Amino acid sequence: MTQINVERIKLFSTRSPYWCLALIPVFGIGFTVLISLVDQGSAASLESSQAWAGFAISIVMVMSALAITTEYRFGTIRSSFLAVPKRGRVLAAKAVLLAVVSLVTVEITSLIAFNLMKAIRGPQSSAADFVLNSSGDYRVLWGPGVVCAMAAVLALGVGALVRQSAGAIAILLLWPLLVENLFQLFGKFGRTVYPWLPFNAGNRVFAGAEADARQTARLNGSETVSVPNWWEGGLVFLGVTMLIYLAALVAINRRDA
Repeated sequence: MTQINVERIKLFSTRSPYWCLALIPVFGIGFTVLISLVDQGSAASLESSQAWAGFAISIVMVMSALAITTEYRFGTIRSSFLAVPKRGRVLAAKAVLLAVVSLVTVEITSLIAFNLMKAIRGPQSSAADFVLNSSGDYRVLWGPGVVCAMAAVLALGVGALVRQSAGAIAILLLWPLLVENLFQLFGKFGRTVYPWLPFNAGNRVFAGAEADARQTARLNGSETVSVPNWWEGGLVFLGVTMLIYLAALVAINRRDA
């Protein structure tokens, strides 16, 4: 707990985490109001109340990467490793802190967004679209926070491996937006793999009741691909996160600070 408290002090001694954490509810509430009012709320629903989750994941990853790359930039990581010779404890404390902060912030925003959209939705929406009837419906609300917590650890690992803020942030932002989408250009193989790539698979965690079972999506008429259910997608994202975290753990112990 002492090490986590130390990391908390270091994290919030800069302005970047405050800006990042503030942007999450700003995006969440902004998207909620927009969807609720545009076209008399015809698109308002439980799932659309979490349409901002993708932005939240990106913001969390930027914050988490900066939490360690900034230390490398200014050389304060050396003091951390001198104070705690077992470097894995420093990385673990950062991971726990960032995951908890991200989880709490996103979960609170999820609940606010859902209840706000339910309250101000336009006449074209239905109250039935906001009824929580199944575990899949509840998962739409708690899923974004869980995925963001894992994304925070993944981004921390990337930051520890790259050590440069610009490079780490570029990788983390281009990975889900560009790299994964490029797989769709690689013929049938790319389209088959695409739903199972980390961020696409991770998004299935909060996809709702439709993600309760694995689905078969039809492409180009007769071509079909398998889409993971929510726990398969979550395991894919968790597995990639742990691989990167373990690689970062090995790297910080082998390389000079």
